Amino acid sequence: METVERAVPLHRLEVPAPQQLPFAIGSFDSIGALSRASFPHRHTFYEIVFVTSGRGAHVIDLSRWELRPPHLCFVVPGQVHYWENATDLHGRVILFTEDFLLDHPGDRDLLRALGERPWFSPAGDDAPAFARLVAELEREYRAGQEGFASVLRAYLHVLIVRASRLAGSVAPTPDPTGRPALVSQEFVRLLARPGPEVWEVRSCARRIGVTVGYLNEAVKQTTGRTPGQLVREVRTHEAKRLLVRTDLTVRQVAAEVGFADPAYFCRFFRRETGISPGEFRRGSGAMHHDYRIPSLAHPESPP
Repeated sequence: METVERAVPLHRLEVPAPQQLPFAIGSFDSIGALSRASFPHRHTFYEIVFVTSGRGAHVIDLSRWELRPPHLCFVVPGQVHYWENATDLHGRVILFTEDFLLDHPGDRDLLRALGERPWFSPAGDDAPAFARLVAELEREYRAGQEGFASVLRAYLHVLIVRASRLAGSVAPTPDPTGRPALVSQEFVRLLARPGPEVWEVRSCARRIGVTVGYLNEAVKQTTGRTPGQLVREVRTHEAKRLLVRTDLTVRQVAAEVGFADPAYFCRFFRRETGISPGEFRRGSGAMHHDYRIPSLAHPESPP
């Protein structure tokens, strides 16, 4: 974590798992004052904002975006953002955690790319189409009928894919030399296909055709994170998916994500998530049923 970021408040989605679904949608008023915070802050969760009216600006990672609704905005975990002189904000705010993407793991990469170009202005038929899709998400969430969690995931997947189409090429803008960005993009593409070839940074570097040192420099330069951090995220996410969506034993899940020693896998999983694989599997049943999140937690300083 960069030193300059330590003073920036970190907001978490208040999910007393396994009793709550890690997803929320509502107006700026119903989500709460933090949804229009005027001070720089970060999230541990994803935020999608569909602004239908309002004045002011939204600042994301030092880039200032003047409001000219309708606007569709994507904020990914770790990005620093805040509202500047914003008044009369209307629209919908969608909040969800990484665990909510287990049905569509590829959405993580689309969201990461959308976060590089976070503001879009739907025009023509696109604007009412996005408005209808967001309205359906909220209607399903409010109704809370049996099976609504899977419907929410499906609607969210459609929203993310359509936003990616609207954005056109959502890859990060290459730096002046070009090569580091290309290497980083190839690394991200590798991680989008979880398997033995991506469980180690050294294997990824070999497949791309660069040294481990160069891969570290390129990925850190273009994403602000190390390849090791991203690989750990992918291994953890794939392990979660297998624990929730299959009947594989913990030993078998460990082998699928590249751990020959199940005990070492369990230590890795607990370090990355705070709980054991067994605890995550037992809690996932309730988490994926009909429970909704009440609010955002109070801001807190990062550890």
